[in-house]
Amino acid sequence: MATIEVEPWTGPWPEDDPDANFKAEVALYAPADPLETLRTLSTNTGIPLGALVHYVLARWASAGSESLLYAGPSVVERMWAEFRKADEAGTAEARADAYEAVREMVAWLRLPLQ
Repeated sequence: MATIEVEPWTGPWPEDDPDANFKAEVALYAPADPLETLRTLSTNTGIPLGALVHYVLARWASAGSESLLYAGPSVVERMWAEFRKADEAGTAEARADAYEAVREMVAWLRLPLQ
């Protein structure tokens, strides 16, 4: 088994990065301690912390299209923000930019389906 360091990441990334939405999602969760819940679960169940981390990672990585259900409100809010920004600008260019931004988000969500 490999040993990895669990670390927060907040960027930076270029504005035109094709993975900017995913990187923003990673940065959004940087302040959270992902092991806090798992430590408690480990204590309460007697399952080793490493085994729980393995379970969570394996389940997420193998979830396939089920991961669409985990996109959650943050993805919806980011999509809505693009539309709001376009509406405020009120230009065809801003609407085209919003379309492209949301298209990229949906393309990212489709990855497990392909």
